[in-house]
Amino acid sequence: MNETITSKINIIGTGISNVDLEETIAYFSDWIEQQEKKRVCVTPVNCLVWAGKNSHLQQVYNSADLTLCDGVPLIWASRFLGNGALKGRVTGLDLLPAFTETCHTKNYSMFFLGGAASTLQKVRSKLEEKYPGIRITGSYSPPYATVFSEEENQKILSLIAAAKPDILWVSLTAPKQDLWIYEHFSELQTKIAIGIGGALDVMAGNISRAPIFMQKNGLEWLYRLYKEPRRLFRRYLVEAPAFLPALLKQKWSQ
Repeated sequence: MNETITSKINIIGTGISNVDLEETIAYFSDWIEQQEKKRVCVTPVNCLVWAGKNSHLQQVYNSADLTLCDGVPLIWASRFLGNGALKGRVTGLDLLPAFTETCHTKNYSMFFLGGAASTLQKVRSKLEEKYPGIRITGSYSPPYATVFSEEENQKILSLIAAAKPDILWVSLTAPKQDLWIYEHFSELQTKIAIGIGGALDVMAGNISRAPIFMQKNGLEWLYRLYKEPRRLFRRYLVEAPAFLPALLKQKWSQ
């Protein structure tokens, strides 16, 4: 897939890459084969709202090689704006298992950063059972911190450098994971660095996914809120609603 990176569709100031899951996997494989180094962000509605209030975060998303559409509402928004409809959503929850299978088939290596140590062990065990010989060259569960110390950052970077993975999966929650990758990208010895939020917890079986009909109809957030009300209440019921007036403002300005 040796072609120019796909165009992005502007939604309230953040450019969202117009790719579907299959195209994303094709890009990943091509980058690894060509020994390229790329940075990828997975962006749901709340990330766009935060970026609209934080120019640095918006720069992180807009400068990423791929800024993926994590959520059906972003597809609806692209259609509403009339600047070209996004092809489909590409969530960390879908991308992680899909590209993990590709990694096994093509012998690509992986490193998992973030999540609890028990979660990382569950993920490793499940993947090694499902895909014998899969190359998980490292994993690390850092201590919880809003911002890592310089000592901790150097430890993480050293572990990744020793493992030299083809893809680095970072599960530190958004936007912390995206900011961390951006700030340390030049030092990361990997070909692809991507933040995947809670995808490791889902893969480990700690959290269940919403039924398919809810995923396809833009209701996965409601299922997640039902499962984790205390953690997600503010994100979905206080912060995310700011998306609609920002979207209307962009439509009117056009």
